[in-house]
Amino acid sequence: MNKREKFKAHLALAITTIIFGINYWISKGLMPDYLNPPQLVLLRVVGACMLFWGLSLMTRGEKVLKKDFWIIAIAAFFGVTVNQLLFFIGLNLSTPVDVAIIHVSNPIFVLIFAALMIREKITCFKVAGIFIGAAGAVVLITYRGNISFSSATFTGNLSALLNTLAYSVYLVMIKPIMARYRPVTVMKWVFLTGLVTSLPFTIKPAFSLTFDIFTPYIWFSLFFVIVVTTFMAYLFTIYALKYIEASVVSYYIYLQPVIATLISFWLGQQLLSWPHGMAAALIFLGVYLVSGKIRTNQTAISAKT
Repeated sequence: MNKREKFKAHLALAITTIIFGINYWISKGLMPDYLNPPQLVLLRVVGACMLFWGLSLMTRGEKVLKKDFWIIAIAAFFGVTVNQLLFFIGLNLSTPVDVAIIHVSNPIFVLIFAALMIREKITCFKVAGIFIGAAGAVVLITYRGNISFSSATFTGNLSALLNTLAYSVYLVMIKPIMARYRPVTVMKWVFLTGLVTSLPFTIKPAFSLTFDIFTPYIWFSLFFVIVVTTFMAYLFTIYALKYIEASVVSYYIYLQPVIATLISFWLGQQLLSWPHGMAAALIFLGVYLVSGKIRTNQTAISAKT
């Protein structure tokens, strides 16, 4: 690999990180005035499903074994249906900065579920990282002083945390599948089965969906969420994985709260407080301890946000 290819790979990852950072604010702007979370989930999953299936038609076909198909279907339930519903519910009730910081804890939960499901070894440092990261999440969820479920911010941050848990289950389940098939093959079935499992939660709200109130900016926002965030950012990540280590790819997730925070300052929407700094420091320290020996492509698979 030459320096030019490596530079292009890092550039692709930088663009992807910016896309994800912007997506928090773009998605937030769609809710609740134009779309509610179930409606946005349905539109995003349908759009992504069509795009990945369209891309698969331009590539060589690949048959998926029946046993692997059922693993994909179960993983898609967690990674698409539960993950995205909780993500948009959390983002609707909380703030983009809070949700972005919570999402950094993803490697911690991946480790926990990897230990439970595939017997990955946990060291003392990783245990310490789990508790430190969990403390950061608790600080961020409760920092406003109201831990009642009637508090919108508390409920939103808790939903974002559960969204991260669901996505971690998905990553652990889908990792061996990704090793056996091409990414496009896996993703087209992930989004198709995810669409099926999402319908019971999204079809009724979809009947009240109206496009008459959509402005050109809202149409652009919807395009950004479906095409740019879900489809293009994933392809950029896959391109980067050809040239640099997966562990390096995964570390770019740590820049997403930075992007979201910079946008918040630019928009004048949210000022950081000391609980934000404390929570972020604890979560980053926890992730550092947990990720010391992790070298997988799990956090590089873009179906999270």
